[in-house]
Amino acid sequence: MTKLLLEKEMIYALIEAVRLAEEIKPSQDAKRRAFRKYGILGGKRDPLVTAIFYGIMKHLGILNRMIKEITGAEPLILDPWFRAALRTVLEIIVFRNPSQKTLKLLDKPVAELISHKTHPYTGMYYHKLFETKLKNYKYKPSSEDEEIEYKYLLPSWYVRKIRELLGNETDELIRSLDIPLPISVRVNTLKTSVDKIVKQLKKEGKQPEVSKIAPTVIRFKGPYNFEKSPIWRKGMIIMQEEASALASLILAPEPGMTVVDIAAAPGGKTEHMGELMKNQGAIYAFDVNKLRMQRLKQIIRRADINIVKTYLRDGREAPRILGEEIADRVLVDAPCSSDGTLMKNPDLRWRLRPEKVEELSKLQYELLEAGWKLLRKGGRLLYCTCSLLREENEDVIVRFLKKHDNARLVELKGPYSPGFIPGTMRAWPHKHRTIGFFYALLEKK
Repeated sequence: MTKLLLEKEMIYALIEAVRLAEEIKPSQDAKRRAFRKYGILGGKRDPLVTAIFYGIMKHLGILNRMIKEITGAEPLILDPWFRAALRTVLEIIVFRNPSQKTLKLLDKPVAELISHKTHPYTGMYYHKLFETKLKNYKYKPSSEDEEIEYKYLLPSWYVRKIRELLGNETDELIRSLDIPLPISVRVNTLKTSVDKIVKQLKKEGKQPEVSKIAPTVIRFKGPYNFEKSPIWRKGMIIMQEEASALASLILAPEPGMTVVDIAAAPGGKTEHMGELMKNQGAIYAFDVNKLRMQRLKQIIRRADINIVKTYLRDGREAPRILGEEIADRVLVDAPCSSDGTLMKNPDLRWRLRPEKVEELSKLQYELLEAGWKLLRKGGRLLYCTCSLLREENEDVIVRFLKKHDNARLVELKGPYSPGFIPGTMRAWPHKHRTIGFFYALLEKK
């Protein structure tokens, strides 16, 4: 097996990226910032260091257990830079087969970085740990739950939930969550055409594949530097997965309609609906996250969509702010556990909590109720999430339909798989080569 050979800047970039990933979401934004600082972003070293970074994110729960075993302390009470260094170094030692040269760089150079970022005593402590415990460390699970988590790199409760849903397909699904998706972009048809973007990407040395399900979505193998891409900077393409782009196509807003996007940021679907409406009508976009709302404003400005009015407010307040029965279409792309996106956001897997799912399902139902109040008679509402869990999807819809006899579930017959209640639909990563997604289209009778 080939020994891993790293340079000091690569190790420093990894530690800084891991440190920033605790504060900056999604984690790839933290990675880009750290890699740019150390001259790695977009260069020859980028693919290797990126693979190690995503390995750390995937192994985070296991690495934290190793840190507790080695230090005797809960990782979250340790100094953030010390914690980031331990996560990085353990990933390389336990999972990456480092060369002797790389091992030397993991000792004193890392101790020097920790001393500079925190305190010399912390660096000295790290050096002592490295010599006595780290450099020859081996991990062995000590319980059934730990064995499940080590095998699947997922919380054991979550693996059991998926097994309840999928039975024999569980392993296939979980394997698919470890396979990186190609880069996926959607063409802004108000500014250009799919053919033109395909030709441009081919000029850039890519091999673009046009989606058969969402025909303005193009996929190609990365890496791709969006910041240097003129077609991205001019708003001709928007980063969006096929399953996400399909949501706006299912809701199908038309020019002149009034639309409410009740949990809109970061704005990919808001922008898409503006395109489908040919910049005619009105879209009211609500979200509570200030940073994500800023991204929404940037996306619609870059794409030249000018029919969106934004509200930095909780979507549950929308009926009081806008009035009831004012919308022809409502999108409830509800906040969720986002476990359907684990192949894109590997660090999410260790933030999954059963109590958080319960909390989210309550919020999802309340947003759905608010969206229903906004909808005119004869109008349509799409409820969707990027979660795989039944509690955040079918269970919310069943509860809603029991209460509202004026709600009709509009049957979705494809292009993806049927959901667990008739009429709903699911995109599965292991079946459809996209992120996990749930769709339920409701009409107010």
